[in-house]
Amino acid sequence: MAAKQQSPNNAYDLAAERVVELGNRMLDQEADADTWEVASGLLAGAIQFWLFSRQPCDDPFCETCAEVSTAERRLRKLMDEARELAEDSDYYASPRDVNAGTA
Repeated sequence: MAAKQQSPNNAYDLAAERVVELGNRMLDQEADADTWEVASGLLAGAIQFWLFSRQPCDDPFCETCAEVSTAERRLRKLMDEARELAEDSDYYASPRDVNAGTA
């Protein structure tokens, strides 16, 4: 996956920002909401939408759809994209990680 262009107001940035805002709003409105449960629910919805958006067309020989032409290929693409996004996140590594250096 190519790196996303960082222009203000592009659909990618706007969608990501709104998901974070929704999670924060849900936690603010629901005093007993569990952060992990909210995050997992947002992730479940995002995965459903991502998979929906990657459905191949009706042409089994479509070159554009080749990389998502089977459930396994879609899952591999999803996992690759998720790994890249996670590793690029400010929250990927934490100083409290058990494998964090102490130098």
